[in-house]
Amino acid sequence: MLFCSLKFIFIFLPIVLFFYYVAPAKYRNLILFIASLFFYIYGERQYVYILLLSMSISYVAALGIEKFEEGWKKKVILAGTHFVNFSTLFVFKYAGFAIQNINTLLKQGSPEWGIRSLELVLPLGISFYTFQLASYVTDVYRKKIGAERNFIHFGTYLCMFPQLIAGPIIKYADMSWQLKKRKCLAQNLEEGAKLFTLGLASKMLLANEMGAFWNKIQVIGFESISTPMAWLGAISYTFQIYFDFNGYSLMAMGLCRMLGFYIEPNFNHPYLSKSLTEFWRRWHISLGAWFREYVYIPLGGNRNGKFRWVRNLFIVWLLTGIWHGAEWNFLIWGCFLFAILLLEKTVYLRFLEKSRIFSRIYMAVLIPVSWMIFAITDIQELGIYLGRMFGMGEGAIAGKILSSEVIASLKSCGIQWGLCLLFILPFMEKWYKKHKGRKVCIIILLCLFWASVYQIMYTKSNPFLYFRF
Repeated sequence: MLFCSLKFIFIFLPIVLFFYYVAPAKYRNLILFIASLFFYIYGERQYVYILLLSMSISYVAALGIEKFEEGWKKKVILAGTHFVNFSTLFVFKYAGFAIQNINTLLKQGSPEWGIRSLELVLPLGISFYTFQLASYVTDVYRKKIGAERNFIHFGTYLCMFPQLIAGPIIKYADMSWQLKKRKCLAQNLEEGAKLFTLGLASKMLLANEMGAFWNKIQVIGFESISTPMAWLGAISYTFQIYFDFNGYSLMAMGLCRMLGFYIEPNFNHPYLSKSLTEFWRRWHISLGAWFREYVYIPLGGNRNGKFRWVRNLFIVWLLTGIWHGAEWNFLIWGCFLFAILLLEKTVYLRFLEKSRIFSRIYMAVLIPVSWMIFAITDIQELGIYLGRMFGMGEGAIAGKILSSEVIASLKSCGIQWGLCLLFILPFMEKWYKKHKGRKVCIIILLCLFWASVYQIMYTKSNPFLYFRF
C-alpha cells in the first residue's frame, strides 16, 4: 500500500488514527503494531514471515546477549544473528545476481554448464529493516542500550508502517523512550498532516513530472538523443530521485508525528553542497550514519594510517553501492564515489570549500553524472549515455544547443524544472517554518493536497524509487 494512494490516504490512515487516538495509551503500541503488519501484508503477503522471523530471532538474540555479560557465548550469538539476517538479505537480493555471473563464467567452458537461477521477488523493506535489526543487536552487545523485553514494543519499533518500507533507518536508542512515553496531541496531528502534505506534493507534483521526462528519454533511446537532451534527461532524474525520496521521508516524518513520534530529517538540502564529501553528509543521512557507526569506525576509521583509512573508505563505499542493488552499475557507482571522495579529501577539498563559483559548477556536473551511473543498469547503455552527455558518438551534439527538441522540452517541462530549482533552496523551507501557522500557508497546503490527490486519481502507478532497494 503506497502512501500516495487513495486507499492509504482516505481509508487506512483515518481508520488507524481513529482507533489509535481513542485507545488508552497502554494499547497504542499494540494497535500500531497490528496496523503495521496489516500494512505490510497488504503489499507483501508472501514474505511477511521473513519479517516476523528476522524480528523474533533478533529479539531473542538480544535477550541472550544481555544475559551473558562476557565470554564467547555473547560473541557467538551476535555473529549468528548477523549471519542469519544478512544471509536472508543476500539470498533474496544478491543470489540471483551471483548465480547469473557464475553461469556466465561456467558457459565459457561449456554451454551446458550452469546453475539453476533463483526467481525470487525482493521482499519490501528488507534492506532497511535488516540494517535496523543489525544496529539494535550490535548496540545491545556494546551495552549502549538494554534489550527490549516487551515484544510488542520491539515489534512496533521495527514494523512501524511510516518507515518500514523505505526508511529512514532508525536506531532503537532513538526510539526506545518514545515507545514507552509519548504524547499524542492535536498539535502533533496537525503538524504531521502538514509534513505529510509537503511530502505528497513533492512526490506527485515534482518527482513524477521529472520521472515522466526521464522515461521519455529512455523510450527515445540513448543512441538517438543529442548532448543537450542527454543533460536534460540527467537533470530530470537528478530532480526526480531527490523529490521522490525526500518526499517519502517527509511523509514518513509526518506520519510519525501524527502518531506522537519524532524522527530526524533524512535530507538537508544536499544539492547546495560544494563537494561530494558535503553532499553525502546531507543525502540519506540515516544510511550514511549507519555505515559510519557500524562499518567505518569499527574498521578503524582514519586512525590507523593512510593505507588503512583508504581501505576503510573503499569498503564503506563499495558496500554502499552493493546495498543499493544487485547490478554491476551499483558497484561501479560505489567505486566512482569512492574515487571522487578520495581525491577530494587528499587533494582539493579545501579549495572547493572556499570556492563560491567553481564548486557549484563542479557539483552541477558531478551530481547528474553520478546519478546516471546509479540509474542505468545496463553497462553498455550506460556507456552510450555518458558518451552522449560529453559529446561522443555520431550526432551527439546535433547542431544547435537550442534545437527544436530542446525548445519543445523547455516548453513542456520548463516550469517544472524551475520549480524544482526553487524547492531545492532553503528559502521555501524557511518561509514555511515562519508562516506554517498562518491561514495563507494552510490554504496553500490544502491546494497542494488536493492537486496531489488529483494526480493520484489520474496516474496509473506511483511507486517510490527506493522501494526497489
